[in-house]
Amino acid sequence: MEKISILFIGAGRMAEAIFAGIIRHQPETFDKIIISNQQDKERLEALKQTYGVITTHDWTSAVSHVDVILLACPPGAHHDVLKTLNPLLTDQFVVTVAAGIGPSILEASLPSHTPVAWVMPNTAAVIGESMTIYTYGSHVEEHHRRILETILATIGSFEELTEKQVHQLTAVTGSAPAFFYLFAEALEQAALSYELKPEQARKLVIQMLAGSAKMLTKYQNPALLRDQVTSPGGSTAAGLDSLRKDQLERAILNAVNASNARAQELAK
Repeated sequence: MEKISILFIGAGRMAEAIFAGIIRHQPETFDKIIISNQQDKERLEALKQTYGVITTHDWTSAVSHVDVILLACPPGAHHDVLKTLNPLLTDQFVVTVAAGIGPSILEASLPSHTPVAWVMPNTAAVIGESMTIYTYGSHVEEHHRRILETILATIGSFEELTEKQVHQLTAVTGSAPAFFYLFAEALEQAALSYELKPEQARKLVIQMLAGSAKMLTKYQNPALLRDQVTSPGGSTAAGLDSLRKDQLERAILNAVNASNARAQELAK
């Protein structure tokens, strides 16, 4: 693969997770990484010092010098960014990581035949453990696919879906970590009710969840693992019965639907 240059429009945590992954795992592939942020000069300087990246407050001046443009700005900022970007593009590959901004929106806002992609990582990208879902527009060629998959491999696992599926599953892979952390908080509060020290309660919960996640990774069957923990008529069964009585499954489905609906609202 030839050397690739990339411009990040936006310098938030997800942008940092991605370019940090590139620097760690693919420094020989990307010869130029430019980070743009129009407002936070201190953050740009900190990123420059930490990673040795090129920084700019005027991303428009960098467009003609890169192969890939990664939009890491909020969904609500995309309309203005895409409008400004449109006349500046030649043949750059445009990728967004914004919720609700699929290829159909990108293609409608950019010059005809612009190659585009929509990527939905999650915050575990920071430690190289994201489960990223993604989809391409209509004008992507094989070399664009190689570039994007090279990038995604630096932040974890990835799965190509349709645009509709990415819309539907953004909450499952992107928002659900927050649901998981809320569950951890609730368990921690339960542990504290038995007169543990806060650090003890946190240690118990975090290691239990980490170990359970490793079991899932190894055995790939949550129902089987649940059955192995649950003796008929036992204490775990009683706890599961309580969760079902309180409609845990329905609550999770409602949370997924609410997250997806809000993502689509923000995209508008």
